[in-house]
Amino acid sequence: MDVAATGVWVGRLARRGVSAVLAGLASVGLALTNLLLLVMALVALMLAPVPFLGLALVPWAMALVRMRTDLERRRACRARVVVARPYHPPPPGAVAGSWPYFRWTVTDPATWRDLAWLVPGAIVGAGLGCVAVLIPLYGLAGLTLAPVWIWLGTGWYGYGAVWHLRAPAEVLMCLPQGAFVLVAGLGVAPWLRRVDALFARLFLAPTRAAELRLRVAQLTVTRADTVDAQAAELRRIERDLHDGVQARLVSLSMIIGLADTLLDRDPAQAHKLLAEAREASGTALDELRHLVRGIHPPVLAERGLAGAIRALAISLPLPIAVVIDLPGRPDTPVESAAYFAVAEALTNMIRHSRARSGSVSIQHAGGGLTMVVTDDGNGGADPACGTGLRGIERRLAAFDGTIALSSPSGGPTVITMELPCALSSPRTMPSYGTG
Repeated sequence: MDVAATGVWVGRLARRGVSAVLAGLASVGLALTNLLLLVMALVALMLAPVPFLGLALVPWAMALVRMRTDLERRRACRARVVVARPYHPPPPGAVAGSWPYFRWTVTDPATWRDLAWLVPGAIVGAGLGCVAVLIPLYGLAGLTLAPVWIWLGTGWYGYGAVWHLRAPAEVLMCLPQGAFVLVAGLGVAPWLRRVDALFARLFLAPTRAAELRLRVAQLTVTRADTVDAQAAELRRIERDLHDGVQARLVSLSMIIGLADTLLDRDPAQAHKLLAEAREASGTALDELRHLVRGIHPPVLAERGLAGAIRALAISLPLPIAVVIDLPGRPDTPVESAAYFAVAEALTNMIRHSRARSGSVSIQHAGGGLTMVVTDDGNGGADPACGTGLRGIERRLAAFDGTIALSSPSGGPTVITMELPCALSSPRTMPSYGTG
């Protein structure tokens, strides 16, 4: 490892250690908040039988507790411990101050698990936080003891293995001890923070029953979105058939019928009408092929996802670099969803980003398909400002897929899409890249 790489590694460890020490200091302060929230929640529960007051006070107090536990979940995620929210969704029409809202709050098991965490969470968080803060501070004390000794002179005080500092040599012995303690404290602090996060997960993460319930709720939403999307797609196909191909075929039938009536009386005009019918049939065939490509592109069935994405990139007006590494083909529904998700992302890039170039990267790893679409445009993409990204999200959600967007103002925009899937056949062609 060269000097530059070593410096980067040391700097990264130092930043992690300092961040963990600051997080430990925050845990000490938040421990006091836990105790205040517990007192507030207990007072609210004691006042629950009071008409009207209990309906408003208990949900308000529990909402503050949930804000605190949500903060702890976010802090745990920063310590690389994922803690999901376990709460029931509110009933339809429930508003603050109403009986359904009160009942929703107090009957949720996660509410009582939050309350049960407040005291032990405060004790563990404050204890580990103090250790994470005091060890580095003790190391700093060893490094700064020399000027203190010069100011105070000899005395009963000392550091580490050296007590009753009487000579400069004894003071200098404190420096390596302080450096060692400081480095050890910064190294241990992230682990202490992680232990605190793991302890919080015992109380604040969903139980098995809650996970199953949340999973059912998520599947209900995603399946409903899928049904709506499929219904909208069917309506689009019906509209395209009615307004396009069907109209062409009706016109074609009328032209052929008119040519049939003129065949004996005016052969020249009949031949002219037949030529017009031939042209109309070609136009109808082109429209039908375009409609089929919108349902399932033939190139996708023939050449797979890699070939279809490459063909799509070549057809766009901007240079799109394509790098694909797939040791096989996903199942047909997943392959189709992946293709249309990438196509929609590229369409949004062409329409809105003002990009000069873009790239598509697709790979299969860890039992999932990862697709990354990047452009060098203006950035600032927002799923709330259009239907394109939301459509991609709904399409992927039908297969338990996810989408992540990074689009700061000024760019670049990076869309990361993931689809869990298995590949059905070994690769027969090498991976490739185009630009």
